[in-house]
Order: sequence, then structure tokens, then C-alpha cells
Amino acid sequence: MADPAKTTAREFFIQGLTSNGKPFRPSDWAERLAGVMARFRPAGSSGPHAAHLHYSPYVRPTVLAGVKSVVVSEALRDAEPMAWHFVLGFARDNDLQVLDACPLPEVQKKG
Repeated sequence: MADPAKTTAREFFIQGLTSNGKPFRPSDWAERLAGVMARFRPAGSSGPHAAHLHYSPYVRPTVLAGVKSVVVSEALRDAEPMAWHFVLGFARDNDLQVLDACPLPEVQKKG
């Protein structure tokens, strides 16, 4: 059985493209969504004290192939189910494309 401490949650991307390929507006939607979700974070975690806003590790804005996107961790579902449903509902209600993230293998450090 896998050690839960070493298991990483699956992630997926919500892309700023509708199902017919049109860009989603407003252009800062990813930052807005991640900002709303910033308060949801693992117990005991906090960002840098000097930062004005720190995003949650569960919902982070990014750019994927030149398209504004949000990375969503499935760990959010266990941490805060209502927030999980809000994010999924946002994608569905705005007809946004959702893509599974492909986990990358761990890099072994030489040393």
C-alpha cells in the first residue's frame, strides 16, 4: 500500500478556452478564481509573510500552451468539499475546457 505522505494528489487544468475554442473573458479570470480560493490551504501552511496575496496550493493560476489556466489539485476535494464543487461548477457553468495533468516522474538527485 502506498504511503499517504508520499502520494501526490492528481491535478487537472481548467483552461481559459470554451468548448468551442473561444478565449474566456475577463482576461484575469484565472487570478480571480485562484484569489477566491486562496484561503483554502492545508492545515499549518502559510505563505511568505511579506506577500500581499498567496495562492492556495490547491488552486493556482498558470499559463498552459499560451492559454491562461488554473491548476486544481484533487486534494481540495478532501480539504473542502464545497470549494471543490465551486471550482468544478465554475468550469462547467462557463463551458471551460478541463484537462487532466500528467504527473512527471521524480527527478533523482546525484550526490
